[in-house]
Amino acid sequence: MCGIIGYAGQRPAVPVVMEGLHRLEYRGYDSAGVAYVRRQGIGVLRAQGKLMALEEKLASESAVSMCAMGHTRWATHGAPSERNAHPHTSNDAAFVLVHNGIIENYQEIKAALTAKGYVFHSETDTEVLVNLIAEYAKTEPDALHAFAAALREARGAYAVCLMARDEPGVIYAARMSAPLILGLGTGENFVASDIPAFLPYTRQVVFLDDGDIVRLSASGHDILRLEDLSSVVRAPQTIQWDMQAAQKGGYRHFMLKEIFEQPRVLADGLSGRVLDGDVLLTELDALPVPRKLHIVACGTSWHSALWGRYLLEHWAKVATQVEIASEFRYRQTLLLEKDDLVLVISQSGETADTLAALRVAKEHGAQTLGLCNVLGSSIARESQAVLYTQAGPEISVASTKAMCSQMLMLALMALYWGRRKGCLATEERRAIIADLEKLPIVLEQALPAMQHKARELSRKYAQARNFFYLGRGHCYPLALEGALKLKELSYIHAEGYAAGEMKHGPIALIDPVFPAFVLALNDSMLPKVVSNMEEVQARQGKVIALTNAGVKVQAEDVWIIPDMPGFLSGFAALPALQLFSYETADYLGKDVDQPRNLAKSVTVE
Repeated sequence: MCGIIGYAGQRPAVPVVMEGLHRLEYRGYDSAGVAYVRRQGIGVLRAQGKLMALEEKLASESAVSMCAMGHTRWATHGAPSERNAHPHTSNDAAFVLVHNGIIENYQEIKAALTAKGYVFHSETDTEVLVNLIAEYAKTEPDALHAFAAALREARGAYAVCLMARDEPGVIYAARMSAPLILGLGTGENFVASDIPAFLPYTRQVVFLDDGDIVRLSASGHDILRLEDLSSVVRAPQTIQWDMQAAQKGGYRHFMLKEIFEQPRVLADGLSGRVLDGDVLLTELDALPVPRKLHIVACGTSWHSALWGRYLLEHWAKVATQVEIASEFRYRQTLLLEKDDLVLVISQSGETADTLAALRVAKEHGAQTLGLCNVLGSSIARESQAVLYTQAGPEISVASTKAMCSQMLMLALMALYWGRRKGCLATEERRAIIADLEKLPIVLEQALPAMQHKARELSRKYAQARNFFYLGRGHCYPLALEGALKLKELSYIHAEGYAAGEMKHGPIALIDPVFPAFVLALNDSMLPKVVSNMEEVQARQGKVIALTNAGVKVQAEDVWIIPDMPGFLSGFAALPALQLFSYETADYLGKDVDQPRNLAKSVTVE
């Protein structure tokens, strides 16, 4: 959840670290801090709130250094406050630590250290860990061995960076079930939670494995294994995208930019995967078509999976079960057979529950497939095969283009398996692919008008305190996603429902100030959806109907979007839902890119 960056080199380190923290603030923004080498030990500055508060403190300090590290926090242990902000310093001031993750046995370690006279000034597990390192330093030969000994005792998930008073210019780092990446420069080196933190300076990266410890300085780096400190070599990779992809590019918010990037995401996702009217997914060639597919995901990725199930079952005739990762991983009975396939979906490739579910599936002998956006992520490395969505960096906390790219890949998988099984006629398959290839242009032309309509409706409905989102068939998962986006961004309570379920209880809530956003697209379910709309209107509920030209619906507000055939209409409905939530939140003055209490990548349980 939290964001970490460390730097050792020839540049002024604190500005480099602060620049990196700005690019990592989507990972957490409750508080922030920096540590830097100075003549008398290690200087530490911390502040509650967003990075502006820390910058104000730095403005009155002379924080000149060539080695520094920083942290932006999403609170787990201890409320957001300056005393709980990172970095944390050991009692003897010999070590300073920043940490992303959770040390599960910190309470017993804290009790043991307290008995030895250690004093704790925060509520965090991080302060416990840095003092455990200091305790081991009393008997271990150097900081590296003390660091490793403490990590062997700690249980849980972590990405950590450590600075030692006696080794100025050196940063130690380690990873266990939380993302951490090296950036390799000339006369300078970086370590961070995500690539954009150091992308202005280098595209050469090393993806660390669980159990890796790193010692880095301006002159180089060493990677060691935690269990025995043996040396390992990890080959660097070159990142193909640049900083322009991780900047706003003139848009008011990252979220708006990323919504408008969806036509390009679709075009990039189709490139190299569609040829001569057919789908090429060479990553799947070695895997048999599954008898049964289990899709495991969280949040927006789970909604993508639910949507994809309709296509996989209809086009490929693959029985598909969709699971919430945090539930799947704790099942007592897993009905997995050797010819079943477990597909895990995660934008970051580091989602803790999804990664744990992947490992459970592997333990049961199931075949595994990862669908993610981040090259070299844990899910990409640990899956038997991986499909990359190629969406590019997504900075806004609320996911938009990631879902679009996941939906596209699920559609391509359904078409690919449908061809391999021979259950989707060639003419039908090629017609669908032809329509897919039209999507980028159709969406690009439609988005400006869609934003205008979203802005108009947001002004009308922004004062609502509750919302229903209703859909049937493949529109039901989109209704769930629309409700989630409104909750995330505007803090308006919203619930997504299968429209047919309204009469089974939820309709009791409908009144003149409880509107419903209904997906009434031009498909086989339209007559049923119209009937559900009438049920809402009969209780004086206002209805926004998202529909297509030529469809006759009666509603308080009718929103016409491009008419794409069948399941592909979801690609037009999705940005409409996103834009309505975006415009509502922006009108209400909410922090669109960094909603309260949320972080981009959920890397802790």
